[in-house]
Amino acid sequence: MLASNALPTPERSLAIAQARQALIHGDAADLRAPPGSRIEPWIARSWQRCIEAGQQPQQRVSFEPVGRSAQRAVAERNRALVSAARPVIERLSRAIADTRYFAVLTDAEGIVVDVGLLPDGTDDASRYARNIARIGVDLSERAIGTSAIGTALAEQESVWLHGGEHFFDDTSVYSCAGAPLFGPQGDCIGMLDLTGVQVAERPELRHLATLSARSIENALVLRAPCEMLLRLAWPGCPTSEAAEGLLCIDGGGNVTGANAAARQMLHQPLARSQGGLHCNDLFALPLDMLFDAARRGDAVLEVPLWSGLRVQVRPQRGDGSHASTAAPEARPRLRDVETALIRKAVADARGNVAEAARALGISRATVYRKLWRGRGTGTTD
Repeated sequence: MLASNALPTPERSLAIAQARQALIHGDAADLRAPPGSRIEPWIARSWQRCIEAGQQPQQRVSFEPVGRSAQRAVAERNRALVSAARPVIERLSRAIADTRYFAVLTDAEGIVVDVGLLPDGTDDASRYARNIARIGVDLSERAIGTSAIGTALAEQESVWLHGGEHFFDDTSVYSCAGAPLFGPQGDCIGMLDLTGVQVAERPELRHLATLSARSIENALVLRAPCEMLLRLAWPGCPTSEAAEGLLCIDGGGNVTGANAAARQMLHQPLARSQGGLHCNDLFALPLDMLFDAARRGDAVLEVPLWSGLRVQVRPQRGDGSHASTAAPEARPRLRDVETALIRKAVADARGNVAEAARALGISRATVYRKLWRGRGTGTTD
């Protein structure tokens, strides 16, 4: 059943009030959400962190003013994030303009780095909106208690909070959806928040915030320098921005960045670690074939993973390969023509080396040997 767009039901409001009494005011000895309270576990965990930090719901929340120098420093540190997020925030502002919600972008510490279009007005709601919609203001859990901003960063998952689900009484006027943002290395670099003041509950904004966060992450990956970009999809599944995996590869075949979809598809953290991660750790396919397909620019390979699964891979040349000043090619050697034909057969077979070998009338070992000749790469059979 679809939820109503109206204000919370009396039952939900009562459940929130009961949970606050139990968890915040100490009626629940173990500080866990009581059964049937309809309070999300991550909200209870945030309340508990606030209590353990010595905070009380009645404390006044002060949104400290931010000086120009601090604003400039925050903007400089987060230049890449803001640049990638700005088009997404502009689209969001249009999508939510009639709801009196607005977008807020923070860094990994909960400091505001960009803000979308604010609702018009001079009333109390507008004043509350302006309190948080300022570059450099601290909206972390340590500063303003439980909110979508601090909770999304602490839990590293998308969240929705309304009214009394915020810890402090002063922030109960807000309703907010939030989603964490992960950089190309897989580390949390900030969060995207959609907030309204004294507005109707719209929990569907959690989904919108999540998809918008994925768009920002994808933009960051697409802007990352690399020699080859791999676009990944499951065979038979329609591609979309939210479902497409993005993998950045350097000239040596090392993974230098990825989006959330790629990390999930390949079941790898894909973050920088000692020794790094190489294409050969992921794909049971010669690296040369991927680079050759990227140079052609039109190939889609069905590539085997070491798990036995297969993914569709569309390799593209990265930023490090766009400009070419190579001299005109000399007449090709017979060996090069032979290798090119073999590579084309493998590409036509969508990366299936055994099928390509049968089509050519040669052994699979010969295909591997011809492809890897002179490249110094070990074989994988």
